[in-house]
Amino acid sequence: QSKKFLPPPFLQPWYLGSRMLQTSQVLLSRVTSPLQGSGAQRPILRFDGEAFRLKRTGELIRALLVLRLCAWPPLVNYGLTLLSWSRRLLGSRLSGALLRASVYGQFVAGETTAEVQGSVQRLQGLGLRPLLAVPTEEEPGTDRGGEAWYEGNLNAMLRCVDLSCGPPGSLPPQPAVMQLKVTALTSALLCKELTLRLREPGTSKELSPERFASTMESGKDLWISSLSPEQNQHLKASLSRFHRIAQYARSQGVRLLVDAEYTSLNPALTLFVSSLAVRWNCREEADEDGAPWVWNTYQAYLKDTYERLNQAAEAAEQKGLGFGVKLVRGAYLDSERAFAQHSKTADPTQPNYEATSRSYSRCLELMLGHVCRRGSRCQLMVASHNEESVHQAVKRMSELGIPPDGAVCFGQLLGMCDHVSLALGQAGYAIYKSIPYGSLDEVIPYLLRRAQENRSVLQGARREQGLLSQELLRRLSRRP
Repeated sequence: QSKKFLPPPFLQPWYLGSRMLQTSQVLLSRVTSPLQGSGAQRPILRFDGEAFRLKRTGELIRALLVLRLCAWPPLVNYGLTLLSWSRRLLGSRLSGALLRASVYGQFVAGETTAEVQGSVQRLQGLGLRPLLAVPTEEEPGTDRGGEAWYEGNLNAMLRCVDLSCGPPGSLPPQPAVMQLKVTALTSALLCKELTLRLREPGTSKELSPERFASTMESGKDLWISSLSPEQNQHLKASLSRFHRIAQYARSQGVRLLVDAEYTSLNPALTLFVSSLAVRWNCREEADEDGAPWVWNTYQAYLKDTYERLNQAAEAAEQKGLGFGVKLVRGAYLDSERAFAQHSKTADPTQPNYEATSRSYSRCLELMLGHVCRRGSRCQLMVASHNEESVHQAVKRMSELGIPPDGAVCFGQLLGMCDHVSLALGQAGYAIYKSIPYGSLDEVIPYLLRRAQENRSVLQGARREQGLLSQELLRRLSRRP
């Protein structure tokens, strides 16, 4: 009876690395086929779980258990209460160890710089790219009080820029990107006030992106008539923070992907992003790729998204600005509907998931057309766990002649939809994983909020669970 070959301990890291390379080559051969009439290779995507062969058995087991737990509604709804009880019963150390071995380990890169860099390197070895996120934000209706909290968040984001560049002396991922949350740098209450003002007629001059961009650059006072002296002072400090993070990110070659939030805040968020775009997405700041440095996020589950996206794309082209978009379905559906019902206002969301998917498809087609026409000056991240949306994007990219590793990339959450992410990465597409990092106390509340916002995605991950089970059974039965 033949025994399985095991190399000496000092050769095992090389041996495991070569085995992973062999598996990658086999998978890549399965996802490419020759183009008709030429010897070139055209990626063919199959989200059948084959790419799970790249992952270790322990990672597969953890993913299966965690995804099944996260699909259990009580865990998502009462997560903080359950966490408090587990700390009382088990103690902080044991409770923390269980979290690190499960939910934290599945969805978080780590706490220390070394842990984050190690997670990023493992992802890059699988053909995936990092999209780091500082797990900090402010909820609408709250005010942290004082500038110190926002300044602390700014410092955390400046460190995130450094992490996004990779270890000192290493080549940074191309292109390096990170997420930015506006309500980590300015008050949600200020955003609500600005949104109300933006919806009034005759405010275009006082609240123009060009005026805000000029104030960011010069540091001069900016007086908005509808705001109190304290709010105007906070606005000036906030604009300074936005300018500092954008300036530092530009100097380090890191692009900023600004997250969307609630509809009661989004017009103000768009004003801030447009102001940054005026300053940093102009041709004078463009590098050799010409790609924009500041991107905005558009949520397809809102009824007016297509019109706003079309207007923004045309306005950027007319001004000669780069235009970057992260296109998502949206995560605040329940909250938006509840707020509309409570305030007796019109529901801004699509009536159902099918309508949201149609909206996403229209927005995707719109942006692919702009990318095809403007080249690298227009960039798109297809941020979706929906296989049909990914297939649509890949098909249209091929038809329009957009290269897999060009002006269109894909984005998904760390620890979710890996059968799609890995297949995209192995086929040569640019695929980013959104990666939060930080201590347990910082990240777990952030993860629970994301789980509550994405409960439909978590509950709909049955296909991924089935593919994980299938791969584990294959390994147990020792099938090739």
